[in-house]
Amino acid sequence: MILNKKTNYLQIALNGTIDDARDIIYRIPVDQRIILEAGTPFIKSYGENGIRFIVDLWRQRSFSAGIFPYVVADMKCQDRGSTEVAITKTAGASAITVNGNAPIETINSLILECEKAGLDSMIDMMNVEQPFKILRKLKKLPNVVILHRGVDEETFSKDKPIPYQQINKIRANCDVLIAVAGGDTVREVQRAIFNDANIVVVWKDFYESSLETAELAKEFLKEIK
Repeated sequence: MILNKKTNYLQIALNGTIDDARDIIYRIPVDQRIILEAGTPFIKSYGENGIRFIVDLWRQRSFSAGIFPYVVADMKCQDRGSTEVAITKTAGASAITVNGNAPIETINSLILECEKAGLDSMIDMMNVEQPFKILRKLKKLPNVVILHRGVDEETFSKDKPIPYQQINKIRANCDVLIAVAGGDTVREVQRAIFNDANIVVVWKDFYESSLETAELAKEFLKEIK
């Protein structure tokens, strides 16, 4: 595993344009607790070259500060696990996501191929009611389990909560890092860390670059010490 289990991380998902990604990467602080994500919409727009663009730019900034540049390719793999791991590896990313409702064979394949390639495997449990049941079926656990309230869920079902209640059940039975996605406010970041998440994923306030981007990242980082 590349990530440190004793560290809490802020994962910033980049879902806008190449120009937006460039501006955000130049404005956020260089910090070992920051993970960058090539978001699914970004990958669909720019493909493997888009992932590589984020990796290369973040590497330039990180290496000068002596920090390892960690980038997640949010592929949300549903099939052909080995193929998508190969794409991610070639692009230079550190981790790849697979859907929790993908075939068990695909999840197992992706986790195995990640191990061979030296990548972290992340399983996204969006729309999976009982994540632990999926984890029990696997030959080997992923490095990270993502508990995720989707964007459309948040938009159209205002009362649907982020599944914090799943953290303790997974933590009690599985030696994995747990990420929480689906909230963007400082309060939601606080709740995720309070509920023992290792990684907090944010995107909405980083969707497009703004003059406040760097300060916003610093504010979030204060909450995940």
